[in-house]
Amino acid sequence: MLDGSLTEGIPGMTRPVRVLIVDDSATVRQVLGRELENHELIEVVGAAPDPYVARDMIVQRRPDVITLDIEMPRMDGITFLRKLMQYFPLPVIILSSLTPQGGEVALEAMEAGAVEVLCKPSSAYSIGDLSVQLVDKILAAARVRVKKRAGGPRQDQAPARRLSMTRTTHKVIAIGSSTGGTEALQRVLMPLPANAPAIVVTQHMPEHFTRSFANRLNELCAIEVKEAEDGDSVRAGRALIAPGNRHLLVRRSGALYVAQVKDGPLISRHRPSVDVLFKSAARFAGANAIGVILTGMGRDGTEGMAEMHGQGAKTIAQDEASCVVFGMPKEAIAAGAVDYVLPLDAIPERMLQLAQQE
Repeated sequence: MLDGSLTEGIPGMTRPVRVLIVDDSATVRQVLGRELENHELIEVVGAAPDPYVARDMIVQRRPDVITLDIEMPRMDGITFLRKLMQYFPLPVIILSSLTPQGGEVALEAMEAGAVEVLCKPSSAYSIGDLSVQLVDKILAAARVRVKKRAGGPRQDQAPARRLSMTRTTHKVIAIGSSTGGTEALQRVLMPLPANAPAIVVTQHMPEHFTRSFANRLNELCAIEVKEAEDGDSVRAGRALIAPGNRHLLVRRSGALYVAQVKDGPLISRHRPSVDVLFKSAARFAGANAIGVILTGMGRDGTEGMAEMHGQGAKTIAQDEASCVVFGMPKEAIAAGAVDYVLPLDAIPERMLQLAQQE
């Protein structure tokens, strides 16, 4: 029987974050264990081949964070995750295969309570890139307070009150988010009317997962939401999500804005990077842009938001109380790059107000 008292109080980085790896592949367990042990702020306390072994290790070794495979023998990862969230909630990072089907299942895992999703190491996804991002995700996850959930799939929240616009606008809203951002983005985009300003989004997620995420948002929102493709028009009534593992930029094409999707190195430790998106918005949209930075660990987006602010763009940061991790907004605020600090549910209306100002 799992004892919920074991999760009370994550240490404030006074000791290494204790990680349990759950994966049926001995190779993956070995590679992840070796890479994580190289980081002084992480301690690997065990590696389990299936959820039944993991259950016993959780009780005995008290991990702060779990990395979890989805396809495993005896019990699949989604079923295990739901049981964990019901009886013994812990921060869970999903490691899934780099496939479109993996993206759908990983999205289901996020809805079941996982705090992050990453791709398994493979020839298509270098172990070096994975190590950098996994360490960041683990350190962020260790700060998340996970609440118990009822058994079964998570039910969608009641539809938010739909906002309206009194006048059309050609402004561009650039949004950046990371840990906790999938839910935050849903709560920001769902209230928007069908004629909302053009929106471009960088959310730290891997390849394929962003397409599943964008498709799900498209079903829930009045605006069109899609994974960005190179050359897509950035226009009113549409939100473009940066594809996983590629950077998204905004460019001018005459009087219009278009999306540029490109490869490149990790920027601010991420690909896609919020800084890349924000800096392009600062350069090509200037005061015609609005910058929004949401929940996430680290400082990706701070430099870009400072450039947007310097070019006359209005900027918004999510407040600490409503953030899953108050890292990215905190850094942007400390840099003096933020005009408004708001609770998450107040952000959609303020975005529309700013977009309709001359």
